[in-house]
Amino acid sequence: MVAPIAVTSGDPAGIGPDLVLTLSQAQPGAPLVVLGDHDVLAERASQLKLDARLQRWQPGDALPHDALAIWHCPAGAPVRAGKPDPATAAGTLAMLDRAIDGCLEGRFAGMVTAPLAKSVICDGADPAFTGHTEYLAARSNTPRVVMMLATDNLRVALATTHLPLRAVADAITGPSLAETLRILEYDLRLRFNLPRPRIMVLGLNPHAGESGHLGHEEIDIIQPVLEQLRAEGLHLTGPLPADTAFTPRYLEAHDAVLAMYHDQGLPVLKYAGFGQAVNITLGLPFIRTSVDHGTAFDLAGTGQADHGSLLAATRLAMSLAQG
Repeated sequence: MVAPIAVTSGDPAGIGPDLVLTLSQAQPGAPLVVLGDHDVLAERASQLKLDARLQRWQPGDALPHDALAIWHCPAGAPVRAGKPDPATAAGTLAMLDRAIDGCLEGRFAGMVTAPLAKSVICDGADPAFTGHTEYLAARSNTPRVVMMLATDNLRVALATTHLPLRAVADAITGPSLAETLRILEYDLRLRFNLPRPRIMVLGLNPHAGESGHLGHEEIDIIQPVLEQLRAEGLHLTGPLPADTAFTPRYLEAHDAVLAMYHDQGLPVLKYAGFGQAVNITLGLPFIRTSVDHGTAFDLAGTGQADHGSLLAATRLAMSLAQG
């Protein structure tokens, strides 16, 4: 029997609680455990007039068949929907730690994360906090992870993530790019059952450098790495100009795209499937999926939050856990 999936409810003042509450109706009987403040979730369900039955759960308990299992993680302070409070930051990190430990110990088959606010965590608990992905990597002693977002027919991974554009070129080195591509290729085989993944690699510069006239990163860094990895057996195309890569001719012939930076690849993916896309962290020793959006404090408690991305992330996590 596959262990359940942990679903963290994110910042308690954001739309995370709203979203996870919908799982009781959208995924009834699914092997899920929601981590969050039980009282906050119950209050939010009442505020939203949701018929969501919540049952407290702790390790060792059987999963309920007719209720949403809630592993109570105290918020640490009173919570008002739409009003972020740094006093809840320590509780949010403790909730995340429980999910990580559960995955590392085999209690959970993977985890799905609802959105949290980096600024709230930095102000209230950890000034060095840079995001879910980096925190998961540090806690699991994983030296490098890869961010990939996916819709039903498009997968886009990133060579660099949350960096100022000025810093991107310096962050793209031969060793880092090679390791990123190896992780991407390995997890596409391991998690997505693709025997020989076909990966399209974008150039950094306009027109992929135009033979050195618009930049030398393609010639000096990207192309040598691709040649090295092709010799190892990886199926790689590129470097290709980003402005023509996202066309049917190329996409139909590849299983994933590696973009060099955040806003090179993700605008295309989110245009294609915003609200239904899933954020997947590759390279971790456990499955982790997440939503493709933020905390949306202005929508918390209003009933207007779109739960499509959380449902997609949950379904994908369960599918990956089942092999």
